[in-house]
Amino acid sequence: MAGLPAKLRSRFSDIKAAAFWGVTAGTGALYLVQPWDFLRKTFFEKPEPEEK
Repeated sequence: MAGLPAKLRSRFSDIKAAAFWGVTAGTGALYLVQPWDFLRKTFFEKPEPEEK
């Protein structure tokens, strides 16, 4: 980082803002798609045992 000018160096606030907007975009995408049934079946319900 020593070779970059001060304007091009990433600051902690820039990284924090990018992470915030990433979380915001992910949350917005989940809200728009609303895959709640899929998430419930995948992560919270136990699969039924298969009979042979």
